[in-house]
Amino acid sequence: MIALGLSVALGQAAARRPNVLFIAIDDLNDWVGCLGGHPQVRTPNIDRLARRGVLFSNAHCQAPICNPSRVSLLTGVRPSTSGVYELNQPHHLSPVLKNAVTLPAQFKAGGYHVLGRGKIYHGRYKYPADWHDFKTTGSARNQQWRTKPVSSVPGIQVRDFGPIDLPEEKFTDLVNARWAAGQLKRDFGKPFFLAVGIRLPHVPLYAPRRFFERHPEQEVKLPAVREDDIADLPPAGIEITRYMYGTPMNHKSMQASGNWGNAVAAYLACTEFVDHCVGVMLDALDASDHAKDTLVVLWSDHGWHLGEKQHWAKRSLWGESTRVPLILAGPGLAKGNCSRPVGLIDLYPTLSELCGLGAPPQTLEGHSLVPLLQKPDTVWPHPAITTFHQNDHTIRTEHWRYIRY
Repeated sequence: MIALGLSVALGQAAARRPNVLFIAIDDLNDWVGCLGGHPQVRTPNIDRLARRGVLFSNAHCQAPICNPSRVSLLTGVRPSTSGVYELNQPHHLSPVLKNAVTLPAQFKAGGYHVLGRGKIYHGRYKYPADWHDFKTTGSARNQQWRTKPVSSVPGIQVRDFGPIDLPEEKFTDLVNARWAAGQLKRDFGKPFFLAVGIRLPHVPLYAPRRFFERHPEQEVKLPAVREDDIADLPPAGIEITRYMYGTPMNHKSMQASGNWGNAVAAYLACTEFVDHCVGVMLDALDASDHAKDTLVVLWSDHGWHLGEKQHWAKRSLWGESTRVPLILAGPGLAKGNCSRPVGLIDLYPTLSELCGLGAPPQTLEGHSLVPLLQKPDTVWPHPAITTFHQNDHTIRTEHWRYIRY
């Protein structure tokens, strides 16, 4: 009876063409309350969204780096198929994707009003034809990063972190969240697809001071790190731990700088600021006329290491890099935790089914999550696959991970 009721509700939702609030977060790992990644993090807004829908607790990116992860999600095509493996590979230059229709463009073709702010695509290409209204907007924190580093690890300025004494309303992530809140008051005369890209907790880890004050460095709990954790790795696996963009950035260099605790505190602070931005949008949605007919999707493009496996940042095939928050909540969807392995690549076919979109010209390689959104514990035969560079892959099932270098 429950499944039948959900099926009817989903059918009615599809007929009504639900709105979509699409929240993309950069570099957020499982350090959110509902995923239990760190005992001191406070993310009440992400947690309340998880309670309202399905939390995919075993969700993984298809590439542990921004551009290929986002290209895979937005086109529904795996990196191993598209050949998009690195940061500076715009998807339209891939021979496989030259005629692909991105997810926002598919919503636009399907009759939705499509608008967004912030980081959705990676890089300088903005693809304005995909949208009715889209801007990335600038960042006050980037100007301070270039002119006045706060507490950088010596020689690695891109790893900078610390509080910035600027009014909160000047932080781009909050600017974009408040813009989205304003859009949620509007009546577009048609269903909308509203995308908001939140840049934090991507480095540099700058946030308003009040979020840093919650996490004094001397009180921060550091992640467990085994000194011998890479002793059993092949050379290719060990190489991953040594460099980030050609710069030494392994755990030993962070320890030597004396900034491990400060960096963890900064990540917690920025994550909690992100949660505040999410709350601004959820509050606006709840107060709007769209509260009962809007699907909320929250995801991160990949995770982030803070010393685990002797590694920092992303670019690995371990769970700290591949596991991501993924939540879907809205009309007709179940509530609860789903431990089945899923990927961000599954969002394109899922939203296409929920919103009654047609099929794009490219073959979608993900699987619709609608069966899990109806019944989170349903049998699910599909593993999650993550690719790093051309020949390095990991397969994640519900209980196991296999890595091939």
